[in-house]
Amino acid sequence: MYILLVYDIISDEEGARVSRNVFKICKKYLTNIQKSVFEGNLKKSELIKLEYELKNFIRKDKDSIIIFESRSENWVDKKFIGKKDDKTSNIF
Repeated sequence: MYILLVYDIISDEEGARVSRNVFKICKKYLTNIQKSVFEGNLKKSELIKLEYELKNFIRKDKDSIIIFESRSENWVDKKFIGKKDDKTSNIF
């Protein structure tokens, strides 16, 4: 399934460490397309592992992660305004 993941980590004393760990975990499974935005295709089992790992690092009272799921890349239209980054996939 196609996944689009967005996270928001509060910038406080502990936030930098949390943000680094969340970034590293996401990078293991998905492609980084903007600062805190990732995309990619995952099997259901991979998504479960990703969610489990992320839950161990975020602070549920301060941080948030949103995961959008789609059956296929073909079901998502992507539009760019401004610079189109070469790191993104070929979903249009």
